[in-house]
Amino acid sequence: MSARSAGGRVLIASNRGPVSFALGDDGQLTARRGGGGMVSGLSTVAGEADLLWVAAALSDADRAAAREAPDGRMDLDGTPGGSGVRLLDIPEATFDAAYNAVANSCLWFIHHLLYDTPNQPSFGADFRRDWEHFRAYNAAFAEALAADAGPAGSSSIRAVVQDYHLSLVPRMLADLRPDIKIAHFSHTPWAPPEYYRMLPDRVGREVLEGILGADQAGFLSQRWADSFLDCCAEVLGAAVDRAAQQVSYRGHVTGVAVRPLGVDADELVARAAEPDVQDRLAALTAAAGGTRVIVRVDRTELSKNIARGLAAYRELLFTRPQWRGRVTHIAFAYPSRTDLPEYRAYTANVQRLADEINAEFGTADWRPLIFEVLDDYARSLAAYRIADVALVNPIRDGMNLVAKEIPIVADHGCALVLSTEAGAADELGSEALLVNPYDVTATADALHEALSMTEAERARRSAALAKAGSAMPPQLWFAQQLAALGS
Repeated sequence: MSARSAGGRVLIASNRGPVSFALGDDGQLTARRGGGGMVSGLSTVAGEADLLWVAAALSDADRAAAREAPDGRMDLDGTPGGSGVRLLDIPEATFDAAYNAVANSCLWFIHHLLYDTPNQPSFGADFRRDWEHFRAYNAAFAEALAADAGPAGSSSIRAVVQDYHLSLVPRMLADLRPDIKIAHFSHTPWAPPEYYRMLPDRVGREVLEGILGADQAGFLSQRWADSFLDCCAEVLGAAVDRAAQQVSYRGHVTGVAVRPLGVDADELVARAAEPDVQDRLAALTAAAGGTRVIVRVDRTELSKNIARGLAAYRELLFTRPQWRGRVTHIAFAYPSRTDLPEYRAYTANVQRLADEINAEFGTADWRPLIFEVLDDYARSLAAYRIADVALVNPIRDGMNLVAKEIPIVADHGCALVLSTEAGAADELGSEALLVNPYDVTATADALHEALSMTEAERARRSAALAKAGSAMPPQLWFAQQLAALGS
């Protein structure tokens, strides 16, 4: 179903929007298209629908662009005065508290089960103040969506709200504009009730009630949907119909759906063939020196489990010396949340582990590990192309698109070592080598099995993984969210 065939106005809300800005040395603002599946999904809708995407201005350059544009309005390419995008210039103190102190230092930690519970969390007066900012941040989105929806009753209006940053928006928007049909989609896992209850009672209830303001709540995996249903039943006392996948609460019914976001294979393969990737491909191929190649690409995010992945590679080299000089591990990490001290410490620890592996096993003519923290998408794609093995071992992950991308792009097919705790394991598990993300020895064993796989078996598995990984491309994923709201 296309947006036009369904008719009406379509609103999208997300923390990060489809365009961002950089400020040059000459003081001029330069716009660039945002990345990720949401932007790809929008691309097939933008030309068909009466659509507006509401997002936050994330940087000083974004804020400057929002202030230059009338009420923050611009086209999808960043041209001021358009009608496709509205950037919200939320006060920096409010944004910082909502984004860093609550969304990323609390809700993210809850849903990924990341807390060092003997020490954290500790919800005192500071958190209560931060929570008020989180409310204000969500209210800014709800008010913008309500204002930009158009006159009530003029046509069908659908709002698609994305992710945990905006978990309060559906309820707020429904209160402002009960005529709008609302969907919310969670890109993270959802914590089970026993972990979710670490949140202050009022906060835990408010987040659930916020999402239940939507007509549809979407998740990447049935596991995460089930945990959400469990929390609704146990924390709110809501009526949960598991057969129908519905929650009834205070007279409103919210449908719960599983939509496992996939990859646009054609677009990804075409991007991986562009000249900047080819240049990096030559350099990486030379660096690998004819060895087998294990590839991982992650953000320096605590949940991605890079440290245990490196420990598993180290154990592989120690326990199976036959691979020394015959394998190279390429591990690229994108800087993430550098404002948070936990993330800076984690990145430093991972760098130390990488240096130790090269010092312990490296020789004059063999570098066992190529580890770099940099933002270079073309280089990541080049690494994908030469992968014999992909290592994706998160502690917990809503989906993990890298697990789907590498088999699609790998020139000669690749084996996949995949954590059971990634949402992608639901779809890819039958052809991947599944591992407990905490079991370093089992991960080392799986790496050995993947490296030892015959070329024919690796190619067969890689083709099956690529097919599964592209089954729900962003365009279809987004269209299904709209279709679930009707017309």
